[in-house]
Amino acid sequence: MAESTPKIKIMKGAAADLSAATYQIFDESHTIGNALRWMLMKNPKVEFCGYSVPHPSENLIQLRIQMYDEMSSLTALLEALSNLDSLCETVEDEYRSSLGSGAYERWVEKS
Repeated sequence: MAESTPKIKIMKGAAADLSAATYQIFDESHTIGNALRWMLMKNPKVEFCGYSVPHPSENLIQLRIQMYDEMSSLTALLEALSNLDSLCETVEDEYRSSLGSGAYERWVEKS
């Protein structure tokens, strides 16, 4: 049986305390890359965060995180993922509530 690729991998060259590290996130694109970058930059402990898609044929993004005061970038990444998940749940709940109320404009295409 073939080994499965981990969802997140820490690339070589990371600081020993993970205060600065580059992560590869597999099977993701700009959609989550930009949202994660935004969520991480909201954290005042994050000094720098950027992401890239190395090549269109590679199904991954690379996310660079640098922290102030030798704090762990992995902790910041996990917190950002959790916060992003909560944000998406909130948006979905509000959308479903609005959809259920029926208070929206309907458009009917005429043939």
